[in-house]
Amino acid sequence: MSTPITPAQVDFSDPAVPASPAFGDVYHARAGALAQARHVFLGGNGLPGRWQGRRCFVVLETGFGLGNNFLATWDVWRQDPARCERLVFVSVEKHPLRRDDLARAHAASPLPDLAQQLLAAWPPLTPGLHPLHFEGGRVELLLGLGDARELLRELVLQADAIYLDGFAPSRNPEMWDEWLLKQLARHAAPGTTAATWSVSRPMRRALAALGFEVGLAPGLAPKPEMTAARFAPRHTPRRPAGRAPLAPGAREAVIVGAGLAGAACALALSRAGVACTVVEALSGPAQASSGNPAGLFHGTVNPDDGPHARFNRAAALATQRLVAALGLPHQAGLLRLETRLPLAAMREAEGYVQALSAAEASARAGTTLAQPAWFYPGGGALDPAAYTRAMLAASGAALQTGCQATALQRDGDVWSLQGRDGACIARAPLLVLAGGHQQLPLLGPLGADLQVQRGQLTHLAEAPWCPAVPIAGDGYAIADGQGGVWCGATTQDGDLEPGLRADDQADNLARYGRLAGRALAPAGPLAGRVGWRLIAPDRLPLIGGLAAPGNAADQLRLQPRLPGLLLCTGFASRGIYWAALAGQLVAAQALGLPRPVEADLLDAVDPLRLALRQRRRRGG
Repeated sequence: MSTPITPAQVDFSDPAVPASPAFGDVYHARAGALAQARHVFLGGNGLPGRWQGRRCFVVLETGFGLGNNFLATWDVWRQDPARCERLVFVSVEKHPLRRDDLARAHAASPLPDLAQQLLAAWPPLTPGLHPLHFEGGRVELLLGLGDARELLRELVLQADAIYLDGFAPSRNPEMWDEWLLKQLARHAAPGTTAATWSVSRPMRRALAALGFEVGLAPGLAPKPEMTAARFAPRHTPRRPAGRAPLAPGAREAVIVGAGLAGAACALALSRAGVACTVVEALSGPAQASSGNPAGLFHGTVNPDDGPHARFNRAAALATQRLVAALGLPHQAGLLRLETRLPLAAMREAEGYVQALSAAEASARAGTTLAQPAWFYPGGGALDPAAYTRAMLAASGAALQTGCQATALQRDGDVWSLQGRDGACIARAPLLVLAGGHQQLPLLGPLGADLQVQRGQLTHLAEAPWCPAVPIAGDGYAIADGQGGVWCGATTQDGDLEPGLRADDQADNLARYGRLAGRALAPAGPLAGRVGWRLIAPDRLPLIGGLAAPGNAADQLRLQPRLPGLLLCTGFASRGIYWAALAGQLVAAQALGLPRPVEADLLDAVDPLRLALRQRRRRGG
């Protein structure tokens, strides 16, 4: 279970040096936050020189604080003509600032443009990782909110530079002890550097014991010295086979499927410098499940805050950010009706979810509701086909339509897709299977674990009840903007009937009435749409690599994977708000970038989890 976030309390009585009353320490040196960042952290890690000419450079920081180290690093990256193609800055913070306090801290920032962009992207204060993108995706802040001792264990990344910047060891010893430093060393590779303003002897001894070459360097006044280190272990640490990048040098990729999943993969890979070709069996993008006229996106909450809730929250927030970045028209805000709100003890996160009484929910909906509701201000409804097209356009991907892939073949380091006639459709060192149920023949035995589910939604051109915001619960209702409403949806496993059914329409209209809280008998012709969902037994997507030939490992993280091949499918009815995060996961796993979710969530969506569970049940 995730621990709710406790925001920082900041003392601004001395505008030049904000302080933390809880830790009895200041956030930065009186010489200035940017001066400290440039001298200690950038200079101590040999930057910008060390990132020059690199495809990607990863910084790992303990203690985000006011964000000045990130802003200084971003600023120097911006000014460096020989900069790396992509900068990923990973930082953890147990007590992040509220948005208003962050704005106050940067009111007189010497980097006003960057500070304003950070403020605009500041996430709801919910536990976990928040990937925030700038410079068209070339700069990423992967902000981890929560206890560093928990988050560092769950990060999947390899850092090139480490910024040690918690409050003073005497005031915040847990941020400097040997256990935490060991977690940092797990994310280092030979040559990784580290720097800090602290010269604490226990900290320096611990770094040396962990394989760092530790030295002193001139400090920033009034501190005469600082610590600079370089990771040079006697033995190179082994990385789990299941976490190795699947196509680390790839510059080209082929993606099967031009729906939400494929478009999101194309966008995330293009941001990472990969040119994509998207192959679609139908005559255009978003013509299967992603072609529904409207759909919802929102997170979930539950008492345990388990993997489903955490993944859905991360995915919904990623969608919220991407929809805003694309400037995509959508209906903002969503009410999810509940017969009761069992999480009264759960601390609500500003900007993510809010508990409303029936009267408060009615005011939001512009109509009387009989139940209380969770209100998701960042959720809403949109046109999934428009979303798909917007992602494809932003990716710059080449689109090949009317191409039905029937087989895969690997030749050396290149994968090729073959059509019905055996001819090659497309080839690249990276292949992503991101289609729906039509790609099942390409999945081999893995496809047997997935269920094809039929769904029918209904359209009422003249709706007797049309809420002002999308409403979900037992079904959903979404205004079409023209006095009508979309409502649904039915579920039938293994049913491939494409035609609209009167019985299904009646079921949808019954749900519609229950959402309204009163009897409705709308009349109208049989109207709507039928689509098919691909669903895993545990109702989570399948995102990741497939097993390499050989004996199966007893842990997902130890299982070697086929190089250059990834799966991104099984989106059930949640394609709209799983797509953005899923695409980022595909790019990260393919290229070896920091993963945008915690390690246990990677396991939760790993395509091989289903087979591993079956083996364990059989005792093999």
